[in-house]
Amino acid sequence: MTTLFQNFFKKKQLNRVTKDFPEMPSIDGLEMSTASAGLYNTNRDDVSLFYFPDGAIFSAVYTKSSTRSVCIDWNIKANKKDIRALLVNTRNANAYTGKQGLNSIIELAKFFSDKKKISNKQILFASTGVIGQPFPLAKVKGALPNLIEKLKRPIKITWIKQALSIMTTDTFGKMSCAVVQTNKDFINIAGIAKGSGMIAPNMATMFGFIFTDANISQEVLNKMLKRNTENTFNAITVDGDTSTNDMVLVFSTRKAKNRIINDINSKVAKDFEKALYEVMLDLSKQVVLDGEGAKKFLTIKVSGASNDKFAKEVAMSIANSPLVKTALAGSDPNWGRILMAIGKTNERVKQDKIEIKIGDFLITKYGMQVPSYDELKVKNYMLGEDIIFDVNLNLGKGKFTAYTCDFNAEYISINADYRS
Repeated sequence: MTTLFQNFFKKKQLNRVTKDFPEMPSIDGLEMSTASAGLYNTNRDDVSLFYFPDGAIFSAVYTKSSTRSVCIDWNIKANKKDIRALLVNTRNANAYTGKQGLNSIIELAKFFSDKKKISNKQILFASTGVIGQPFPLAKVKGALPNLIEKLKRPIKITWIKQALSIMTTDTFGKMSCAVVQTNKDFINIAGIAKGSGMIAPNMATMFGFIFTDANISQEVLNKMLKRNTENTFNAITVDGDTSTNDMVLVFSTRKAKNRIINDINSKVAKDFEKALYEVMLDLSKQVVLDGEGAKKFLTIKVSGASNDKFAKEVAMSIANSPLVKTALAGSDPNWGRILMAIGKTNERVKQDKIEIKIGDFLITKYGMQVPSYDELKVKNYMLGEDIIFDVNLNLGKGKFTAYTCDFNAEYISINADYRS
């Protein structure tokens, strides 16, 4: 597996060059293109198209927001066993746009379906950007002929362009891939994502688009996506805000020569699911690494909870605490803020059982700070970019790992000027 997360750790604010990105595979049965619809003041690519000439199956998870984008309502009704296209735009969320937003999608679908002779239910949409502004139908529709004409099988530079075209406040394109060997055959997995702010569990202002050529049933693919989302895309947070638009879509062209995966417990299914999980986790971590204004990446490992549900509640309570995240920004080992975040959850903890570690340094045991605590050493550790909090509640076997970033003045600056 190619992991972009580690490659970018110390180069987050630098301009990327082609060699920084993974060697993404060409997925048989997938064509892609990008174009500029003039949605920004600059001439950047802001719309992208993914096309499956012979069709694909897909599985999806969407935001739990009750004010979700019209795109999600549309996608839920799509033909999951024979999808042909995904059209993505930035700058406009197509959320809270009323009939104008829905009619825009209908018109775009009709235009595309007339050109490619397919059904409206074989077309998916994804929009990201500002909520509540009229959808720029004329501009997006005007870019469609160019997108259709430029469609081609992906190579490395094509993947890079796709990843860059779906960005909003992101500072780098997010890509990941894996290859699974089955006897003499190979299954390819390639994914891109976008996301930087408005990131919280149950999805976020985040897209994850993952493509594979695996010969797999739609039912098995659906189970794999849903059970792996919990510990990947739903284990991250930047600011605790859940978006109106987020979605993760996994497509399979089923062009690989492996025997069809219809038993989720078979060896090939387990190998494929492991690789899919790694791609999903890598993309999730990249979203956190690119948190708006973020300088530090924080992994929060909670163990010893009464069950996994409570472990997640504790982990996310720590991850979403502004006090914890600002202390992280200042490299301040104020472990009392971690303890506070633990105590405000529904897990009935026992203070004398809580053990907190920052990095390799044990901080608390037996209900108090340990005598060997050396704040200077912990402070020096927290000056780094990759920080780990390890919390053991010593109540049971429940565990969960969450991922977040620091919270600093640059986040406020980015979001204060977001629409300008």
